[in-house]
Amino acid sequence: MQLYDYFRSSAAYRVRIALNLKGLAPERVFVHLRRNAQLTDAYLALNPQGLVPTLVTDGGEVLTQSLAIVEWLDEEHPDPPLLPRTAAARARVRSLALAIACEIHPLNNLRVLNYLTGTLGVSTAQKDGWYRYWCDVGLEAIETRLQRESATGRFCHGDTPTLADVCLVPQLANARRFAVDLAAFPRLLAIDAACQQLPAFAAAAPARQPDAE
Repeated sequence: MQLYDYFRSSAAYRVRIALNLKGLAPERVFVHLRRNAQLTDAYLALNPQGLVPTLVTDGGEVLTQSLAIVEWLDEEHPDPPLLPRTAAARARVRSLALAIACEIHPLNNLRVLNYLTGTLGVSTAQKDGWYRYWCDVGLEAIETRLQRESATGRFCHGDTPTLADVCLVPQLANARRFAVDLAAFPRLLAIDAACQQLPAFAAAAPARQPDAE
């Protein structure tokens, strides 16, 4: 397998965590987003969206979109499982993951932030404040759910990591990078701390990647 990766990408971070949990170590190909390596003809031929991650399987299939990649990994390498057994529990985990991946994360995507400053002309301070506002709104809703719902355990769902944790940890890392005040989210912080104790999560951190700057 080949993983096209960038150390700071939240989406790629998710896939790195999942690969580590599954005990898989694909070849790494680094795509430097700030140098526009994702916009080269060669990379766009592989992934027309010009995003990371991209995973090329041993069979030559090209997989894009982090949640699709993680679910593929879970189906092809089911131990340990990243989705629970029952349909209702799987729906809960997916809803938490999607609340992060579809509601919060897109707003800190590099191309979105570049549009704010480069095309709309907002200041860096305005851009960062805009992102912090929406990140805070999204995390508050997830914190409320995790506080209220009995299925929450040491991790987002029960006492083993799932797809929801794979999404949560990178998003909290991004929030810290943008100086979001996380003090109001004690359950999120406790889950993050539990995840960071696991080698699979710790080894996937942006600062520990070979292309980290």
